[in-house]
Amino acid sequence: MNLQNLRALPKIRDSMSFVYIEHAKIDKDMQALKITDADGIIQLPVASVSALLLGPGTSISHDAVKITAENGCTLLWTGEQGVRTYAAGTGETKKSARLLRQVAAWANPETRLQVVVKMYEMRFPDPLPKGLNLRQIRGKEGIRVRQAYTEFSKAFGVAWSGRNYDRKNWFETEPINRALSSANSCLYGITHAAIVSTGYSPALGFIHTGKQLSFVYDIADLYKVEHSIYAAFEAVAANSENLEREVRLKMRERFRESKLLQRIVEDIDKLLKVDEPLESDYDADPALPSGYWDPSPEVEAKILCL
Repeated sequence: MNLQNLRALPKIRDSMSFVYIEHAKIDKDMQALKITDADGIIQLPVASVSALLLGPGTSISHDAVKITAENGCTLLWTGEQGVRTYAAGTGETKKSARLLRQVAAWANPETRLQVVVKMYEMRFPDPLPKGLNLRQIRGKEGIRVRQAYTEFSKAFGVAWSGRNYDRKNWFETEPINRALSSANSCLYGITHAAIVSTGYSPALGFIHTGKQLSFVYDIADLYKVEHSIYAAFEAVAANSENLEREVRLKMRERFRESKLLQRIVEDIDKLLKVDEPLESDYDADPALPSGYWDPSPEVEAKILCL
């Protein structure tokens, strides 16, 4: 992070972006974060940031973590250039209504398949033909993504030979694949922030499964062609000396202009048919105990008779 370039930081009115930091010390300073690295010190208004990506060589104080949580900023501990996510902090909300709806849709094979099909349908600009099975839809999606790579390659004059990279030899990877990985990591960060801040589980994926970020990958895939692929080819075409930073700046600007954070929340609610019921305001008092679960009389009678 170049602490002397203030334009790289999001404005308070945006309140829907992210910042990547590495080789720096982070402390609380009043109601902001004080970031110190070899270039100097800067204050970051944490309320303006949705996700703070902490790269290698970063240390953060207890007070700094506390203020990020209070302001709804999700912390993610990442690898170099933000390419890998190792851990993440908890979200802002203490309500469970959205999580319960997610679990209900995930646990039933029929509703899960319905959500999966809807996710694929959301990626296509035109309605899909009726009667396609899941494998056929996935095949069409694969063709669409490959066509997108080819179109962006021609539009920006950047050679494309396929998605291929080695995380162990990062800087030996061709620029376009490095740019795509960096762009995707930014998208994962903002998607993760949207998911946990509204009370969903990042682990309960519908298409992806088995990892703590499975649902993050599900939702991020909805926006990759529109944001990640476009920004990656645009950054490589610009021949920037610091490709990863150029990608992050372009992604952050695209997030701001498209109001992506708000859109992600609305899209998930639509996918899972969430109409959050009225309940006690657990967010106002995190220590407030919740109520009790009461099964229906029919279910209770059936169970107690076993």
